[in-house]
Amino acid sequence: MILTRGARITGAVLCAVLAALVAAWIVRDLRAVGDASILLHYWAGYTDGWPRKLPATLQADPVLLVVYVLALLAALRSSVAASALVVTGLVTLVLRLPGLWIIGSSWTGDRFGDDLRTRALVGTFVTLAAGLALVVTGAAGRRRPEDMYERPPTRPGRGAGVTAFLVLGASGAVLIAWEIRQLFTLPDEVYPAWYIGGEALTLGLIAAPPGWSSVALGVICLVVAWTALFRAVHSRPLGMTAAGFLLVSGVCGIARTVHNGWLEHFGEAETEQQLGMLTSLLLAFAGATALLVLAPRGLESAGGPDQGYGGHGHPQGGDEAYGHPRGANPGYGYPGAGTPGYGYPQSGGGSGPPPPPASPPPGW
Repeated sequence: MILTRGARITGAVLCAVLAALVAAWIVRDLRAVGDASILLHYWAGYTDGWPRKLPATLQADPVLLVVYVLALLAALRSSVAASALVVTGLVTLVLRLPGLWIIGSSWTGDRFGDDLRTRALVGTFVTLAAGLALVVTGAAGRRRPEDMYERPPTRPGRGAGVTAFLVLGASGAVLIAWEIRQLFTLPDEVYPAWYIGGEALTLGLIAAPPGWSSVALGVICLVVAWTALFRAVHSRPLGMTAAGFLLVSGVCGIARTVHNGWLEHFGEAETEQQLGMLTSLLLAFAGATALLVLAPRGLESAGGPDQGYGGHGHPQGGDEAYGHPRGANPGYGYPGAGTPGYGYPQSGGGSGPPPPPASPPPGW
């Protein structure tokens, strides 16, 4: 199935609205913080040099901005536009849904101010509406190619599907394992806030709680891994989206490790801390690998309606990448709590080998 022209235009407009909303929040944070490097350190999860005014955004938000831009391009020119719009809408709903109850809490007004909270709540309703509209547009605006010159949607190649299955499946399993570990490490008064938000954690105003986003990303990775093995059409855009978040999460975890000098004391650290640092490497590797195998041209064509789920299709040279014209390769949060992945920064510092992590390496 491919998208009708009207659906493509509608999807592109919705993606533009979502991108503008995220960009506006990032600009607001840049003005509030006054130094881009400090904001970058906050997004990456550094525990020193916190801004005086807490940003409303976290690490996931700049990644979302890139996702919206790529989805906009996909809506206009890609053969997988329908899947791209549905994926983008679902990711938006998952990440922004917790804002309905977090932003409405009284403590957010004390921390960020009532005016900013009101703007955030209105923006969240608009974002959720746009995300839902993207899902409807991508699902309802499909049609079969009318002639042989229309390029059908593309599936991952056999090798790309197996590779994505291995790296994304491993990443998803690790993320879920870290969240299971949280049952035994988080204090009782913090554990609920880890998943549904609360004053016990320092949150970006519009961001999802770390446990919520970590479980969501882990589940998505496992779903993509399974469907990529059967070379489903939607596994390309969904896999690239998940891979983008994994890559940023892993890179930020590695940056924190280097910044804090933990690598120099790797052998002296506790086993759990060592596993946390190794997880950052895994997430970065898995994200980069999945992007490399799912994005490039030269993938196999879906081959039309006679091909079943996971069908072999026919090789096509020069296939466009997700959201990009032929020959182009696209590229694609939370500050951490002393471990790789998406979490939230905690105050305090110190030198020498760090204690075992208080939070997992996961998250969007």
